[in-house]
Amino acid sequence: MARRKREQMSEGKRNIIAGLLQEYDIKSAEDIQDALKDLLGDTIQQMLEAEMDNHLGYELYERSDSPNSRNGKKSKTIRSKYGEMDIDVPQDRESSFEPKIVKKRQKDISGIDDKIISMYAKGMTTRQISEQIEDIYGFEISEGMVSDITDRLLPEIEQWQQRPLETIYPIIYIDAVHFSVRDNNVIKKLAAYIILGISENGKKEVLSIQVGENESSKYWLSVLNELKNRGVKDILIICADGLTGIKESIGVAFPNTEYQRCIVHQVRNTLKYVADKDKKEFAEDLKKIYHAPSEETGLNRLEEVSEKWGEKYPNAMRSWQKNWDAISPIFKFSADVRKVIYTTNAIESLNSTYRRLNSQRSVFPSGTALLKSLYLATFEATKKWTNQLRNWGKVYGELSIMYEGRLPE
Repeated sequence: MARRKREQMSEGKRNIIAGLLQEYDIKSAEDIQDALKDLLGDTIQQMLEAEMDNHLGYELYERSDSPNSRNGKKSKTIRSKYGEMDIDVPQDRESSFEPKIVKKRQKDISGIDDKIISMYAKGMTTRQISEQIEDIYGFEISEGMVSDITDRLLPEIEQWQQRPLETIYPIIYIDAVHFSVRDNNVIKKLAAYIILGISENGKKEVLSIQVGENESSKYWLSVLNELKNRGVKDILIICADGLTGIKESIGVAFPNTEYQRCIVHQVRNTLKYVADKDKKEFAEDLKKIYHAPSEETGLNRLEEVSEKWGEKYPNAMRSWQKNWDAISPIFKFSADVRKVIYTTNAIESLNSTYRRLNSQRSVFPSGTALLKSLYLATFEATKKWTNQLRNWGKVYGELSIMYEGRLPE
């Protein structure tokens, strides 16, 4: 029987392996086992500390009026499939702490270590993690305790947000997904701004996730400056909706970058003004505009569509006329490049993953809980991002000509 072809390694796995090689100086299969054992031991240790925080009701070094308190640690040797490892089990003065991740007198965890790693890798929601714990161990844990444990991911998220980026991205998309978040017992809408880059080799990469409330030139300038501080020196095209202040900020942070208004969003926003019975015909007329062979033809078709529907829907085409300078850059490109720029399939599929979070929970308890869920969902969704965009060689060649001298040959 023929051997199954090994799948190409994802960028996420490649980064993890590079970090392991650097941290542990791995030179043999035995070194790999030792590294995994060390990571597992650290994970269990952090979860034990979170359990103790939850048991006492306050964190280490935090003041409390509780009569119970921490009382040192007790060393314990446990066995896993990676071999034996030592952990320090936190103790309390009243001896009432009953650890659940590694129970008292439990010394063999060879059946749960893969489950622990899997929970973090799959990016489960709080409820899913709780259900998984109950499925593994046969007991329930509070959502507060699950939240304490998942908070251990925050340093990892911060490190991911600050990781170095490539020096140039031919195309970057910026899009927003809105979520309901509870803040001081008031439910409000927050936007999660997803910044997705297409690298020189035509592969997708989520560069950053920003959770914000108010858009402005100052806000977007800080976001773009953060990309510069992480190593980005040039961007050929930034494709985004009409985010407040984005055009002005691009002009300051990346003055040579072309701002392309997202056509998909432009069409959607236009059809909001149109009755359902007319939407199909109206959408076909809009397609004639952005499929035009040249800007001159596109502008003529814009006038025709505006004249046709102006009396019935006087506000529908106003945005096209007002933002034509940001819509029109697509006309200098071929159909292959246009498809990459204006369909934004790359980010739409990712957004569908984020929208499923809304279906799982209608309101997030905090902005931090939202950020954790977005990070874990991103990690899960991007594991299979191994292929180039379709026709990338042709797209790259055309971009190299259009933006001469800015892309490596």
